[in-house]
Amino acid sequence: MINESIQYMIKNKNGCYVDGTIGGGGHLKEILKKTGDKGVVIGFDRDIEAIRRVQKIEEKDPRFTSVHLNFNKMHEKLDELGIKNVDGVFLDLGVSSFQIDSPERGFSFLKDGPLDMRMDQSQEMCAKKWINIASEQEIASTIYKYGNENMSKKIAHAIVKFRKIKRIETTKELADLILQVKTKSRFQKIHPATKSFQAIRIKINNELENLENVLSDMINKICIGGRFVILTFHSLEDRIVKHFFNSHLKKKESLQEGGYKIYGLQPYIKWISKNVIIPSKDEIIENPRSRSAKLRVIEIVG
Repeated sequence: MINESIQYMIKNKNGCYVDGTIGGGGHLKEILKKTGDKGVVIGFDRDIEAIRRVQKIEEKDPRFTSVHLNFNKMHEKLDELGIKNVDGVFLDLGVSSFQIDSPERGFSFLKDGPLDMRMDQSQEMCAKKWINIASEQEIASTIYKYGNENMSKKIAHAIVKFRKIKRIETTKELADLILQVKTKSRFQKIHPATKSFQAIRIKINNELENLENVLSDMINKICIGGRFVILTFHSLEDRIVKHFFNSHLKKKESLQEGGYKIYGLQPYIKWISKNVIIPSKDEIIENPRSRSAKLRVIEIVG
């Protein structure tokens, strides 16, 4: 939903915009296309490979600056750069195609590779280390909480039993273990290991905690009239975003003596689209990975 995302975010062509998740650079390129000559675009990503992919853009376009940093630290970097307010912030919370399609990154079980899953490869904890040291209870809790996997306890037990004989090193080893617990049926729409891999990835990268932090910090960096645009791919992420934005709605409560009491967390916001925006059928056919995408857009009103 590149077109919808950028269309909703950019109101002032010569404003300052933040792409908090450069990824493959697709949204970034569209932001730059829609931004005027005096505009400023700052792109963040915790994955150094994403930063390397946009180096040529940065060299050619003086409007753009890239920063290798987790998006939950964006507000601090903007302060360092002397930027008090921005006109729009965009976050794409999905795993990039480059990460999924690179076996050595260990995000997918479709191709065998080292069990890594780190978005920032400079961090110490990776999926291989965690899966081999975490307790059975922690593994079960993680897979259930972040993956909504009903067989989390059986999967965790199988993992702990296996690692007593041999360390789990690769994505195939972990996927095969899960398959032994959850026999694949031809009626299943998703692979039996999908939920578990998703949950472990969320755990390793502290994705939900980072999301909560960036929402709290960046909503205060957006100017009045500016917009916050967030693309989620997981129900837990979408729930956090929806709840957070709803808490900032400017609401009126009728008083018995007459008049109204205004309440809601500041800064106040309004929904640009009351209903969540989802991809069209044509987009899903063209890009099946977009089927779970949900786009939410708010504007700061005071």
